[in-house]
Amino acid sequence: MAATKEMTSGSPLPLILNFTIPLLFGNLLQQTYSLVDAAIVGRFLGVNSLAAIGAGTSVIFLILGFCIGCSCGFGIPVAQRFGAADYQLMRRYVVVSLQLTAIMSAILALITAFFCRKILFLIQTPGVIFDEAYSYLLITFIGLPCTFFYNLLANIIRALGNSRIPFWFLLFSTVLNIILDLIFILVFRWGVFGAGLATVIAQGIAAVLCYFYMYKHFPILATDKEDRRFRLLLVRRLLYMGIPMGLQFSITAIGSIMLQSANNALGTICVAGFTAAFRIKMFFLCVFESLGIAMTTFTSQNYGAGKPERVWQGVKVSSFIMLIYAGLTFIVLITGAEKLSTLFISSADIDILEKSVQYLHIVAYFFPVLGLLCILRYTIQGAGYTNLAMLSGVFEMVARIVAGLFLVPAFGYIAVCYGDPMAWIAADLFLIPAFYFVYRKIKLFKTTVSGN
Repeated sequence: MAATKEMTSGSPLPLILNFTIPLLFGNLLQQTYSLVDAAIVGRFLGVNSLAAIGAGTSVIFLILGFCIGCSCGFGIPVAQRFGAADYQLMRRYVVVSLQLTAIMSAILALITAFFCRKILFLIQTPGVIFDEAYSYLLITFIGLPCTFFYNLLANIIRALGNSRIPFWFLLFSTVLNIILDLIFILVFRWGVFGAGLATVIAQGIAAVLCYFYMYKHFPILATDKEDRRFRLLLVRRLLYMGIPMGLQFSITAIGSIMLQSANNALGTICVAGFTAAFRIKMFFLCVFESLGIAMTTFTSQNYGAGKPERVWQGVKVSSFIMLIYAGLTFIVLITGAEKLSTLFISSADIDILEKSVQYLHIVAYFFPVLGLLCILRYTIQGAGYTNLAMLSGVFEMVARIVAGLFLVPAFGYIAVCYGDPMAWIAADLFLIPAFYFVYRKIKLFKTTVSGN
């Protein structure tokens, strides 16, 4: 029997840390098999193949981000009902979220696969890498249901306060992904298509295992015939939470697509350098993302339990952890960016290596800004104000569009490097006052409920 965990009492520091650590390892594992894809492709298939899997990175983030955002949103009512000890409604939210995911993921997979080639034309993918980029993007789109279901199931389990179980399935998935990468690329000679297929299969197996384990080992989720009905009222509530979170990721990605399109136009050297640096950056960003996800569950449960003061305590604790990590990461990237880049790029490719190092050195200065963004955005989401979180994505999008349309053509690759930091600053300028607005609202809600 797997354990659930209420986060509505006790010191926030150990609760958040204990919840974040498995999340962190899980995020690191996800980035590890992303890094493995890039490392194997870059080393065994060459620079053009590495550029091919990187050419559509922002498009992948646009679509997968929508799926991941929706799954996070679907988990919020589950966590809120768990915190309020309303287990029957919690189970019904779980059932309806699974039904919604089946419908939405199938539709998204069909639409994106159909328009895959046109998308690559729109983002100015260089002709020399176009065919490989298409095969990688197509298999990723076809595998959307695997990604959607795994993230939904993982978020449901985390909503119950257990962040360890999804980690173990992800560990298995990562090992399987590495093995399949080597088989598909080195033995079957399937190229970048094999790298994409390996990831899809590994995530699909993780989703299936997660589903059967969840219903076997979490008695609190056991349903009857009445619980398994498709309920439009719950559908509306889940879509109200999930769609804005999905759009937040997608809106952010639109800006990234504009920025990447501008970078693609600079040539293969810039694309390859950015691809390697982006993978490394995402690896180091795992702590910020994990802290943010932990704050979603922490906030949701305490909001459901009517304890808003603990939300503010959680923000302070997670910000303290974030600043310590940001300082350590800055030292590592400033001193070791070149060594890390050679995991993907041969030391003989000096021009590409310089582009990767330049990007990593610049973004390292702005990690505290990004860390605050993650904490505040996910906290606002956990309180149920997903529309405000979505608006912060609009600020990011506008900043990246400005960089892509105006700054990159004028200043070249250096503007690509500053595109992300500009977006993070713009989002924080919105999120800081938005958080204070939300905090006042949830304190007022508690006072109103107490008065009644």
